[in-house]
Amino acid sequence: MTAVHIPGVPVIDAGQLVSTSPATGAEAGRLPVATDADVRQAVESARAAGEWWAGLGFTGRRQRMLRWRALLAKRIEQLAELVHVEGGKPTADAIVEIVTAIEHIDWAARNAGRVLGPRRVRSRLILAEFSGHLEYQPHGVVGVIGPWNYPVFTPIGSAAYALAAGNAVVLKPSEYTPAVGQWLVDSFAEVVPEQPVFTAVHGLGDVGAALCHSGVDKLAFTGSTATARKVMAACAETLTPVLIEGGGKDAMIVDSDADLDAAAEACVWGGMTNAGQTCIGIERVYAVDAVFDAFVDKVVTRAGRLTVGPEGTDIGPITMPKQIDVIRRHIDAAITSGGRAVLGGPSAVQPPYVHPTVLVDVPEESAAVREETFGPTLTISRVRDADEAVTRANALSYGLGGSVFGRRRAVATARRLRSGMASINSTLTFAGMSTLPFGGVGDSGFGRIHGEDGLREFGRAKAITRRRARSLLPSMTFERTPADVARLVKAIKVMYGR
Repeated sequence: MTAVHIPGVPVIDAGQLVSTSPATGAEAGRLPVATDADVRQAVESARAAGEWWAGLGFTGRRQRMLRWRALLAKRIEQLAELVHVEGGKPTADAIVEIVTAIEHIDWAARNAGRVLGPRRVRSRLILAEFSGHLEYQPHGVVGVIGPWNYPVFTPIGSAAYALAAGNAVVLKPSEYTPAVGQWLVDSFAEVVPEQPVFTAVHGLGDVGAALCHSGVDKLAFTGSTATARKVMAACAETLTPVLIEGGGKDAMIVDSDADLDAAAEACVWGGMTNAGQTCIGIERVYAVDAVFDAFVDKVVTRAGRLTVGPEGTDIGPITMPKQIDVIRRHIDAAITSGGRAVLGGPSAVQPPYVHPTVLVDVPEESAAVREETFGPTLTISRVRDADEAVTRANALSYGLGGSVFGRRRAVATARRLRSGMASINSTLTFAGMSTLPFGGVGDSGFGRIHGEDGLREFGRAKAITRRRARSLLPSMTFERTPADVARLVKAIKVMYGR
C-alpha cells in the first residue's frame, strides 16, 4: 500500500523514494533507495569509469559534454516541466535556471584544457638549469550532494566542472527533487553510454552520509550551514577534501545616488524569485535615509503585483513544507520586536504558499534579520549612509553574496562587503556569469565553483621539474663544495641584498 504523506514531503515506500509536488501532491517520481553497499558500489564503478573518462583527454570530454549541453537545450521545456512539478517552481523560473546551467556546461567544456592542461612554468635564476611544468590532474571520483531549491543549476555547477576536469561524478540529489537529479544523469548517459561516468544515488540524509564515507576523492556539498558541518565532520574521518556552499543572508545596499526604480525592481527579483528560496537571495536591505521612504514605496508597489499560486504565477509553493514554520516564525518575531509589515505579514503565510512580505523597522537582533529565512520576505532598514550599511551587512557570520545600488561609491562599497560575490546595480547576476568563481566566506562556506577557480577546484595541481643542464650553483646535493656555497651566498646577496 502506498504511504499517505504530506504533499512535497519525501517518503520511503517499499524501498523506493517517492517524490511529490508540494503544490498538488502529484507524484513526480520514484527512485530506488541506495543502501550503504549500493553507494560504495556506485563509487567503485565510477572509479573505473573515471579512468576511462580521464583517458579521453580534454578534447574527447569536450565533444561529449557539448553533446550533453545540446541535448539539454533541445529538451529544456521537458526538464523545466519536471522541475516545476517536483519542486513547485514556476516554469519560467525553471527555464532561466536551466539556461544558466547550460551556459556553465558549455564554458567548462570549452575552457578545461586551457585552464587545467599541462603548461611550462618559468624557473628562477637559482634553479635556472631546471624547467618547471604544471598540470591539474583529476581527483578521481567526486561526490556531489545537491540542494532542492536549484536542482539543475547548483549540482551542475559542481558536476559539469568536475566532469570537464576529468573526474567521474556520483550525485546524491536532494530527497525533495530526486527525479530532476536522475533526469540529469540519464540525459548524460544518452551521450556517454560507454561507462557510468555520471551516476546518482537516492535517499534521505543517511545516503548523503554514506557518500561522505564511501571513498570519494572529493566531495562538493550545497545546503544549510548546519548540515555542512556534519558533512565536514564525516569527511574529516578520511581526510576527504570538501567544497562547501552553506547558507546565506545576503544584503542589498541602496545608496543616496541609486536609481530607485532599478533598485526596487532588482530587489524584488533578488528577494522573491523562486519564492525567496535562493541561497544568494536578497533577504536584508539597507537604504540610506535620503531615499528610504521612496525606495520602500517602490518595492511595495512592485512586490504587491506578484501573483502566487500553482500555475502561471510569479511565485510558487514553498518546496520544503517545514520551511513554512521558519518563515512564519521570522515574520512573527519581526513584528513582535517592533517591526512593521508594509506588505504581507502573518496573514501572508497560507501553506503551501507564502505571499510577498516586506518588513520595516525590524531590530537588527531579530531572527528575521540574523537567520536565513528562505522565503519571499524582505527586511528594509534605514541607515545614515553607506558606511553604516556596510557595517550592518557585515555583522553576520554569513558571507555569500550581496548587492549595491549607487553610482559614485558603488564599487568601493561592494569591495567592502564581507562576501564571496557582489553585484553592482543588479542582483544575483554573478551566479550566471560562467567566467566568475562562485562561493562564500564564513558560515557560507569555502571553495569555489564556476570559472577558472571552479575548474581548478576539481583538479589536483601536479608540479614537475626537469633538469635541462648541469647546475651552475649546485646546492641541493651533498656533492657541493665550500666554493659552491660561497658562490651561492654571493649570488643571493647580489640578487636580493639591495
